[in-house]
Parts: sequence; C-alpha cells; structure tokens
Amino acid sequence: MNISPARESILKKIRKALTQSTPLPFPQSEGNSSVFQPSKQELEVQFAEQFTRLQGKFVFCLNQQELAAQLKHVIAHNKWEKIYCRENVLKRDLAANGFEDFTHGDVASCDAAITTCEWLVARTGSIVLSAGQQSGRTVSVYTPIHICIAYTSQLVYDIKDGLQQAKEKYGANLPSLITFATGPSRTADIEKTLVVGVHGPKEVYVFLVDQ
Repeated sequence: MNISPARESILKKIRKALTQSTPLPFPQSEGNSSVFQPSKQELEVQFAEQFTRLQGKFVFCLNQQELAAQLKHVIAHNKWEKIYCRENVLKRDLAANGFEDFTHGDVASCDAAITTCEWLVARTGSIVLSAGQQSGRTVSVYTPIHICIAYTSQLVYDIKDGLQQAKEKYGANLPSLITFATGPSRTADIEKTLVVGVHGPKEVYVFLVDQ
C-alpha cells in the first residue's frame, strides 16, 4: 500500500512521540492531596444533611434496640408487607433485638429491601455498596424502596477515602462492582422534568446506628 508523504510525516511524528516520555504539565494535580477538606461538623451530621438534601430519608439510632423499634415503626407506617433481605447476619442481629422474621422470598415483587453497606460518604451523602456484600448486585437497585442499615464506624469523609477503605479491606481481590449510590434514582431527561425512581429505587432510607 502506497503511503502519501503527508501521512508518512504524521506517522513519523507519532513514532517519535511514543519513544519519548512527556512530562506531566501539572505534577501536583494528580490526586496527591484532596481538593475538599473536612469541615468542622461531625461526619454523621454532614452525611445526614447531604443525604436528606438529595431526598434521602435519614434515621439515627442510638443502639440496636432502637434500630429494631424504628424499623418496625417505618414499615408499619408505610404499610409494607413484603420485605426482602438476603443478609443472614443482618437478619440475625435484628431478630436478636425483637424484630421478627420478615423475609419475603422474591426481590422482584417485594415492597422494600433491607441491606447493609460498605461505607457512607459524608461529603456527598453517598452509600457505598459492593458485589462483595451478601446482598449482591441487584437488591439495592431492583426494589422500589431501599433501606440501608449502617453504623457510625462506616462513615468516611470523601469518595477517595471510601476507595482507600475498599483497597485496605479487599486488597488484590476487589469486588467486581463498587457502587456509590447518592439518593433515590432520578433523571431529568424527559422535558427537563425531574422524575424519581426511573432506574432504581424511588425512596432510599438510611438507618444510622451509633457504633
């Protein structure tokens, strides 16, 4: 194949560029320091503010007994009858504090699903979920209501901190999916009108337990 002089000139320049390393123009901007600095607020307060601003529903619990009582109240108030939970440890802990067996067998037809999480990101009000959890990939996405049970020890300030925690927890065996869920599913693609619950749950609850 004949190559035109102009194309040959371009190829020579590309080959030359590939053999020479180009210095970074701004070497100090590669994530060595965070753009955002922690505020003076407690992480639980900052998370609650950001999460509720995004239409999330936040409940703070002093202990496991209050968690079970508050969870019962929310379920009864909303008249949910089919509650799905796949995590055995979570079900055991709730049962130990007076929350009766509530497992509904089909995630596709449940009213709400309960999961734990990996971490909570205070700056953005995000829930960090992963495929490494027993609840798997689908539970927090396919149900109309997602109820997340978390603990104050799982709070981190920024997304970078959450990713660092994941590296420390899983090492070289990172889960195949790590998700940052920030409030209920919403889109404004349709005539620029905000619609909630299109690609995921229409309501998201976080029950944060002081631990």
